[in-house]
Amino acid sequence: MKTTLFAVSLLMSSLAVNAQSSSAPGQSPNVETVAEFGKHQPIGVGVSKERRIFITFPKKPENYDYGLAEIVNLGNGPGQRKPYPNAEWNQWDSTKPKDRFMNVQALFVDKTNALWVLDPGNPGEEATIPDGVKLMKINLANDQVEKIFRFEDLPREKTALNDVRIDTEHQFAYLSDPKRATIVVLDLKTGKSRNLLQDDKSTKADPEFKLKIDGKEVKDDKGKSFSSKVNGIALTDDFKYFYYRAINQTKLYRIETQYLRNPDLSPAEVAKHVEEVAETGVSHGMTSDAKGNVYLTDSPNKAVRYLTPDRKLETLAKDSRFLWPDSFAVGWDGYLYMTAAQIHRTKKYNDGHDKVDYPFRLYRMKLPN
Repeated sequence: MKTTLFAVSLLMSSLAVNAQSSSAPGQSPNVETVAEFGKHQPIGVGVSKERRIFITFPKKPENYDYGLAEIVNLGNGPGQRKPYPNAEWNQWDSTKPKDRFMNVQALFVDKTNALWVLDPGNPGEEATIPDGVKLMKINLANDQVEKIFRFEDLPREKTALNDVRIDTEHQFAYLSDPKRATIVVLDLKTGKSRNLLQDDKSTKADPEFKLKIDGKEVKDDKGKSFSSKVNGIALTDDFKYFYYRAINQTKLYRIETQYLRNPDLSPAEVAKHVEEVAETGVSHGMTSDAKGNVYLTDSPNKAVRYLTPDRKLETLAKDSRFLWPDSFAVGWDGYLYMTAAQIHRTKKYNDGHDKVDYPFRLYRMKLPN
């Protein structure tokens, strides 16, 4: 059912009532809490033109009920999670990987107001389930799944797709795959995909780089240091540039999408067009806005920074609550929405001790003028 103008107005009022700014020590007055999720860890976020909010949650034995939820009733407290697009897709049932969420990761609302849902098919610590790997397009006007891409031309058991951006003008999807240090380019018209920049210096992690937060190296319960290859990605509003980077290094790269889309170029020829843009420090999630700003999370400094079109690195907000700031969504309301996943505070990275500052939250902050 289409959202009426009256309903949109009510939702905007609800968000305005619920979002709370704070000026407590270490907290930025520019940062508002939009929703709270208790012990349910938020990862991906998508915001529609009607300001409907969608969040993904990892599939773990503890505190799991929905992999993808719409956040409703925001005017009546911290919001409620409603399984999306329905309860059936969110059932914990690994025997039906094609028809269930295995581990929903990233969300993206494109320019046509369609919601794209990326499921890399790798629940918890388990290996990737090939038939569970999928990219779904959902029509937000009727909440129906319109299309599912299954990447059957990839070695799916070896993949770990992480993030996605959609080019509605040329009908392409761009995805990061940290496990294989590659960018996957998916032709939405044919369903065929291509691996590019695999093991390029721009997609690989620096083996000497150690991620440190609060003065402590992030290591798992086996003593292994956290490491991620190409992870965060961003696509400019005009679809001209694709930005990307690994977590375990400090450089930001970009390439013109015309080279990623050109099937006549070999992977080696494509790699010649990569540009090193800037030194930006550590970053997990990325996105961009209509003005050409590229936003980057900064977990060591508990900050959100952005690179302007003239390559100046600015700080949008710095806040003590930015504990592993993770995924972004640029709203049509002039706000940047962001999840804080607190991955470094989970049991896995603290010798079995839970150091998460509950509840998990979704934040928003005004975009720069």
